[in-house]
Amino acid sequence: MGKGRTIFACQGCGFRSTRWLGRCPDCGEWNSLVEERIEGEPPSRRAPAGDRARDAQPITELAPATEMRRSSGIDELDRVLGGGVVPGSVVLIGGDPGIGKSTLVLQALAALAAAGPVLYVSGEESPQQVKMRADRLGVAAPGLLVLAETSLAAIIEQARALNPIVLAVDSIQTVSTEELGSAPGSISQVRESAGQLVQVAKRSELACFLIGHVTKEGLFAGPRVLEHMVDTVLYFEGDRGHSFRVLRTVKNRFGSTNEIGVFEMKEDGLHAVANPSALFLSERPIDVPGSVVVASIEGTRPILVELQALVSPTALGTPRRTTLGLDHNRVALLVAILEKKMGLQLAGHDIFVNVAGGVRLDEPATDLGAIVAVASSFLDRAVDPRTLIVGEVGLAGEVRAIGQTETRVREAAKLGFRRCVVPESSRRQLPAIAGVEVVGVQSLQGAWDLLF
Repeated sequence: MGKGRTIFACQGCGFRSTRWLGRCPDCGEWNSLVEERIEGEPPSRRAPAGDRARDAQPITELAPATEMRRSSGIDELDRVLGGGVVPGSVVLIGGDPGIGKSTLVLQALAALAAAGPVLYVSGEESPQQVKMRADRLGVAAPGLLVLAETSLAAIIEQARALNPIVLAVDSIQTVSTEELGSAPGSISQVRESAGQLVQVAKRSELACFLIGHVTKEGLFAGPRVLEHMVDTVLYFEGDRGHSFRVLRTVKNRFGSTNEIGVFEMKEDGLHAVANPSALFLSERPIDVPGSVVVASIEGTRPILVELQALVSPTALGTPRRTTLGLDHNRVALLVAILEKKMGLQLAGHDIFVNVAGGVRLDEPATDLGAIVAVASSFLDRAVDPRTLIVGEVGLAGEVRAIGQTETRVREAAKLGFRRCVVPESSRRQLPAIAGVEVVGVQSLQGAWDLLF
């Protein structure tokens, strides 16, 4: 190793500087540079003879790979992974503290242990603490091996000696290598540890789960290169005030990046929710102003959720616009459209919009539902509880077409809805669906005349 030196590394992007800077010149983050002691660069690792690259081949002559997946025993987890765990894949799971990351991985390892030995490495808990959680979850799998270790070399040695089919590291920020002199959790340690684990997984066809800490902004702690190194990135979302948890795919080399898995946290662990629409609507109030049901497509699954709006007069000079589960700027834009096109005087009112159940909606198809919810609360007039409202609203007040309208309407029919308000251009392409009246609207004025 070379002579040691001190550097300042950005905890967001990995930028290195010889002196401290208040703002990272690479990513622009403030107060992100942290002092690190570098004892020397790690020696270059040469690939073994069997792992050296072969000569380039035409893509037409390559034999197609047979994709073999193992079921994790949790249907919702298999859904977001694209059908199951792929051997040799590296999955990064992140979320707020206490959201259920370790619980989910432990439950999945218990089911995967039926096909072969699995290794759970805990860098934050002792084996006795892991055992206590396993007893609470009802996990009793002889093939589930527990190792309390933070040394990367010891983890890799155990993985090669035991030859498990799945390796889980909880968490990657606690793992460090002696080749670097910086503290565990630093940029260089996280990057080096993850890089070596990815190499081990690819060479031995070992599926690997890495649990990562997140920052206050909700992103993975450490360099963004960590997300580029792995095959799949999953974010565990949810509010501690709700029992629902949403596992969202951000990156997946072996499946769709739009899938979500819905779980319910109970005393004995996480339970997969097969029909999240029915669960989200189970406590919906009936005939209450400001309550509207919308349908959002998450991957291949339609989810019906309740949008709630509360409009109340304010004595403040600047009215509040508070949103939970929806993009704040999008709601502000929709409120401006409602004021301009329908003549509602909302400048002197506070507006609060919430997605019931702690779900976050990013799809433009919920625009019309958000506008109707705000108008319903302002006028103090309830919308028919058996009516589903979907559609994208433009700045001119037009209601634009949305995708997968038939899937949304059929999901509404299963849950007993009798009428669906959809864009007129989407309605023309729909076949007749028994039990549901589909009404098309071309503009915000048409939806207003129909509902109010």
